[in-house]
Amino acid sequence: MMSTSATALRRQDHAMSQTTDAAAYVRMADVGMTYASARGAFTALDGIDLDLRRGEFLSLLGPSGCGKSTLLKCVAGLERCTAGRIDILGRPMDGPPEGLGVVFQRDILLDWRTILDNVLLTAEFQRRDLKALRPRAQALLARFGLDGFENRHPWELSGGMRQRAAICRALLVDPDLLLMDEPFGALDAMTRDDLNVELARLWQDTRKTVLFITHSITEAVFLSDRVVMLSRNPGRIVEVIDIDLPRPRPLRIRETPEFGRYTARIRHRFAELGVLKEE
Repeated sequence: MMSTSATALRRQDHAMSQTTDAAAYVRMADVGMTYASARGAFTALDGIDLDLRRGEFLSLLGPSGCGKSTLLKCVAGLERCTAGRIDILGRPMDGPPEGLGVVFQRDILLDWRTILDNVLLTAEFQRRDLKALRPRAQALLARFGLDGFENRHPWELSGGMRQRAAICRALLVDPDLLLMDEPFGALDAMTRDDLNVELARLWQDTRKTVLFITHSITEAVFLSDRVVMLSRNPGRIVEVIDIDLPRPRPLRIRETPEFGRYTARIRHRFAELGVLKEE
């Protein structure tokens, strides 16, 4: 059984992490989401109070069905929460915010378009100057290891390469806010590691505000400034953990005792919730 002092410390950590931040890019106040169905109402999210700070890399971590993707869709303005409110830069959300880039679980590339034209699709939707943005699109493709594949089609690329192209598309117009819904979940371990490193470098260079969804404890700790742990049925915040590890973070940092303490803490907490088994 957990000691009283340990429980108090956990609550204190959570309270400190939830302190209102004047530099919040996104502010979620008592956010809830309930869906109506023939079998009755289903509550996916309940009582979410969270600030996403400007320039922060924040991960939502939790089991399947805990409402992570639902919360991301609410922040993206694709769904409207049924309780509470979401503010973007101090203003109530009334639709997809400006300066937004989204990377979904699936790459959603159009097979009849070349990779370069898929990346430029964002500019077409926003009626931007395609000629002016073409050099940026090519530079992004080169950064993510797709130099020389600009004129290939999605069906000619591997899953990892397709997801790289999807990330380039989201970054084309240099968004301030980047939402990523488990973008590496379907990739093999080596490709996932490679993209983790590249994403960490990108964030280090640009300090974009990132909301990242993952099921991977290791991935969350490696990438994040803070990790938000969610319970399921309904999704509630159970703990917010500040990741105090130096940046830049090479993959070998995962072998350090400090990194191991974070992953062990998160794993143990999920075990307490009945999400993971420790034996």
